[in-house]
Amino acid sequence: MAHSTPQAPFFPEASAIPTSWLYEAFRRANEREHRAGPLIKLHVGEPAFGPPESVGRALAEAVLDGRTRYIDVQGLMELREAISEKLDTVNGIDAPADRLFVTPGSCQGLSALLRTLAEPGAEILMPQIHWPVHLQQALLAGLRPVFYGLDDTLAPDVDSVRAASGPNTRILLLNSPSNPTGALLSRERQTRLYELASERGWQIVSDEAYEDFVYASEHVSIASLERGLDPSRRLVNSVFTFSKGLAMTGYRLGYVAVARPQVCDAMRMVQESSIIAPSAPIQYAGISALHARESIAGNHAFVRENRDRMLPALTEAGLLPALPGGGWYAMADISSSGMTGEQFAAELLHKEGVAVVPGGGFSACPEFGADGTLRPLRPGGVADGLVRIAFCADRDQLAAGIERIVALVQRKQKEAR
Repeated sequence: MAHSTPQAPFFPEASAIPTSWLYEAFRRANEREHRAGPLIKLHVGEPAFGPPESVGRALAEAVLDGRTRYIDVQGLMELREAISEKLDTVNGIDAPADRLFVTPGSCQGLSALLRTLAEPGAEILMPQIHWPVHLQQALLAGLRPVFYGLDDTLAPDVDSVRAASGPNTRILLLNSPSNPTGALLSRERQTRLYELASERGWQIVSDEAYEDFVYASEHVSIASLERGLDPSRRLVNSVFTFSKGLAMTGYRLGYVAVARPQVCDAMRMVQESSIIAPSAPIQYAGISALHARESIAGNHAFVRENRDRMLPALTEAGLLPALPGGGWYAMADISSSGMTGEQFAAELLHKEGVAVVPGGGFSACPEFGADGTLRPLRPGGVADGLVRIAFCADRDQLAAGIERIVALVQRKQKEAR
């Protein structure tokens, strides 16, 4: 009787990558709410405002009119032309429609872009405190993450970027305004980073999801630095979303402006193999949204007022060194409570009814075995004593949540004396 050869255990690379700690916070909050009633939800970037009314109407009309068929993998030409005009007038980026991709949210666009740019053995430079999904995307693309340090404002430190790079560096990931820190990259610092990338031959991936929420200065798109440069020599691939400024979180609509024609050709293949084509009705809603950009000013004003009126309570309590320069989030330092972010978030959720996200998931650093396999990814690192607070929420809820956060820290401080 023939004996079968024992098979080696099957552990796909993705099994070492956990679901995002953002998702874990979302799941735990839902479980707590189902069991014990309503929560103060400061854990997810879901704004208190919604999209322009015309957006929903455009979506419904597209469906009822039967505009639901397959379209080009890069997206509707009418939408891409409107995006091209927006990039030109708002961001200073000269990106023609044939180098634009409409994507099912900027998250999918980022994932596709990293797969497009990946090479065997290539490294990607990422911020030490980062959006966990960026790390997931890099690992799934087969890229080896290397982390650069941040300055006192939690913005990328140029010298640290230079020191962290090596012969296998191929991509520099930038995120301004940052999720989760709210840190901004000035034009001067972007210029220095661009010059470094040009000198070393890197591609740049610029995630600009929070472009409409800059409070300390004006938003700068790093691709504007190469305006007019021959496309074959460009470095910057820019990623944007309709989710934030236009509050279209559940519509799942974003877009990518790629640097070079060769990148465009490769990304067409990646998109064709994964989505065939983006949803047609959602894109008609996107066209309507671009015609209603005047709503962004009010949305910006709402979040800024939340920041200016509610977050000073955190700075006064010593939990926040300064108000974030942009974005929807603040990273509060709760380490004086004697707890980790994980412990603090758990107690805050179950005893105070406030949901936030532990910071350790934003600074997780993957480890690899001698054979190059990824070891199970765990939270931890420099953000382990922080928690992320979403300040785009309802103002009264935000005020109550911050009050309870401060009270819990102060109570733990007294208990430790």
